[in-house]
Amino acid sequence: MKFRRKPRENIEINLASLLDVVFILLLFFVVTTTFTRESALKVELPEADSAEAVQENQPKALEVTISADGSYALNGQALVKSDLATLTNALQQESAGDNSLPLVISADARTPHQAVITAMDAAGKLGFSRLRISTVEAAPAKP
Repeated sequence: MKFRRKPRENIEINLASLLDVVFILLLFFVVTTTFTRESALKVELPEADSAEAVQENQPKALEVTISADGSYALNGQALVKSDLATLTNALQQESAGDNSLPLVISADARTPHQAVITAMDAAGKLGFSRLRISTVEAAPAKP
């Protein structure tokens, strides 16, 4: 007995729906991605001849950056206002009440002296005793 064979169907994978899913995923990732903007202040540190290098094994330190116009940033995050109360609140929140953390003040060489004193005053009110002012090593004098 001879059986008839059915003609084989060509099996094709429809890629149109797969492409739709890929484009929807791509759109989802593009929409949900957050782009961070670096909001660091541009600071030119003053020079000092008696500079010491910072040791790398120190615990977490707080860094107050003061720009040339007197605006503050704490650990790279710019503060909304440049006054004593805002800086004090930001230091209190960032340190979580731990005033044994080292505090580094990095002020631009052209920063008004009052802005540096305000930062030191905020640190003193919160009881920070490990205060350091950041500088860069002075360039050698040319004869």
